[in-house]
Amino acid sequence: MSDQILALDDIRSLEEGTFSFPERVGYLKKFGDHSQSFSTLQPGMKYFDMAGIGYIAYMRKWGGTFVLSDPVCAPEHFAQILERFHNRFPNACYIQVSKPVVDFLHMRFGLFGTQFGSESRIDLKHWTLSGKKKQVLRTALNQAEKNGITVQERFSDDHTREISDAWIRTRKCKSKEIRFLIRPMEMEYRENERHFYAYQDGKAVGFIYFDPVYRNNNIVSYVPNISRANADFRQGIFYTLMAHAMDVFRSEGVPYLDLGLIPLSLDPATEHQESRLLKRIFHSLYEHGNFLYNFKGLEFTKSRFRGDNFKTYCCHRRTIPALEFLAMFKLTRLL
Repeated sequence: MSDQILALDDIRSLEEGTFSFPERVGYLKKFGDHSQSFSTLQPGMKYFDMAGIGYIAYMRKWGGTFVLSDPVCAPEHFAQILERFHNRFPNACYIQVSKPVVDFLHMRFGLFGTQFGSESRIDLKHWTLSGKKKQVLRTALNQAEKNGITVQERFSDDHTREISDAWIRTRKCKSKEIRFLIRPMEMEYRENERHFYAYQDGKAVGFIYFDPVYRNNNIVSYVPNISRANADFRQGIFYTLMAHAMDVFRSEGVPYLDLGLIPLSLDPATEHQESRLLKRIFHSLYEHGNFLYNFKGLEFTKSRFRGDNFKTYCCHRRTIPALEFLAMFKLTRLL
């Protein structure tokens, strides 16, 4: 009996987050190769820590537990930390996780692993602007040049909030910035974050914040997690900023650029561990839910870069996790 109490105490202490902040950053730099690993350090996150292994980042809403991204640890330790975490939070949902996480949670605990969207990665060494599919990018760059748009990397704030507030008013969700799935614009931890601003007539009219993606204490990629632009130049400015940043990263020897989540960009085929009903709902939401979020527009924009796409998943216990997803949408501020 005393051994059982000790085991419970150990699990509770893990849940509380025992790492110091520098220790957590150390795990991030060694194992943070998921596109959202940097976002696990956003405000409001809770942590499940395992000494010598790594951590899982999550948020809670309405009694539900929502994990963001893969565990920040070596892939060979996914099973160990997920086993402990599941024992503490057996009804947790896992958002934007990879197939190895899905396979373990499905085989070990019977959770569904349903495709939530896609991600895309660009090999910068072989990146070019040539090709029929990239005509949109070339047109945008030419228009930007014609309109006197220039790009500079700066870390100081330059009309950032003004641009952001104006941009948010043009979005489907106008009330607040989305969080959790997209980390907030203002973070306390900003090491190796990169900011690129677009200027017209000396005034900033758009920007992108890139977050680092790590492996073995090296930056192996960046991901554009925050982008804002004057409504008059939305596409042209985004493409122009991206092309400039990609040239800079490539010149520095960074091998990849990740484009991050493309929500509800789904493979029509259903895998054995997926919830068929939920997959159908996701397909329907993609087709008819653009009043909530510009799913199709985002997929079109990111597809122009012709990166290598791969699936990303959500794991859930029930076939239709309706209450869980309602809580998650409230958590992210989409509702």
